[in-house]
Amino acid sequence: MLNAIHALPGLVWGYRIDPVSGQATRLSAEVTPAMLAEGPGFLWLHLNIADARVGALLDGFEWLTEQARSVLTTHDTHAALTVDDQMVFGTLVDFQREFDKETRDLGWLHFALGERYIITTRLQPIRSLDRVRAAVEKNSTKYRSPMHLFETLVAEFQRGIIAVVIDLTEELNAIEDVVYDSELRDERRRLAPVRRVVVRLYRHLRTMLSLMRRAAASDDEDMPFGFDEVAQRLTARLESVDHDVHALQERARLLHEEIDSKLSSETNRHLYILSLMTAFLLPPSLVTGFFGMNTSNLPFAAEADGTIFAIGFIAVSIAAAWYLLRRAGIL
Repeated sequence: MLNAIHALPGLVWGYRIDPVSGQATRLSAEVTPAMLAEGPGFLWLHLNIADARVGALLDGFEWLTEQARSVLTTHDTHAALTVDDQMVFGTLVDFQREFDKETRDLGWLHFALGERYIITTRLQPIRSLDRVRAAVEKNSTKYRSPMHLFETLVAEFQRGIIAVVIDLTEELNAIEDVVYDSELRDERRRLAPVRRVVVRLYRHLRTMLSLMRRAAASDDEDMPFGFDEVAQRLTARLESVDHDVHALQERARLLHEEIDSKLSSETNRHLYILSLMTAFLLPPSLVTGFFGMNTSNLPFAAEADGTIFAIGFIAVSIAAAWYLLRRAGIL
């Protein structure tokens, strides 16, 4: 059934990279699975798993294990990395890309590589893939094997994290300038998206670091040639940016605490003012309540200047309240 297919379902792009000649030949849209075995070098196939026929296509690749096929067609949203039977396959986190701009939304890149091939699949467009593809077309001589292409993909993701960290740092600088200004403004709405991106990025980055260390410690029999050195270099790259993301997370957390502290102080100040107003107005309220009783023989009820005497009592009660608050150290 596979031989009857006259094109590769879900193919976004494909390259045959020959390290000897230093050429990267892009596969035509009419390439068939039978033609993939022809030619020197190694293959890079990039597929869109939104096409339901991709699974049937991968079933025809005998050099893929069942587990690798499952990883390439999964829609799982968690990182994974497996080294088995001289193959490396799994799911990496990356940044999504829209047609006209790059985003901070996280996407998922599924891959499987062996000695003469690397297959990548995705559901949404991925930022790092386009950059690596442009690099392959510009200079393919440095990609001597699928392992080097895999290393470039992860390294490009690391560079993407650095760019995002720089942008987030500038946003935190702007928020920080407002927070520490003399005028109080609630910047939690601006800070919340930044913290959300940093927290998610840090969580997935730590997972990738753990997976890379675990894969580097796999048995030599299962490990493809050169993977241990590549894993060590990628681990060092991810660790360096991990410190930056962690520092950014701590800074965003402290900034959020500072905003909460200033808002709490402002709220307490307002409550303090309201409490003072209540303390000052309570004695006059008692005076007016007393003279407002509808009972007989109220003081000054028959006096011509009764209202003036009542106002005097109100003033005296306010002065007495002020004196008692001063003595108590509240004012």
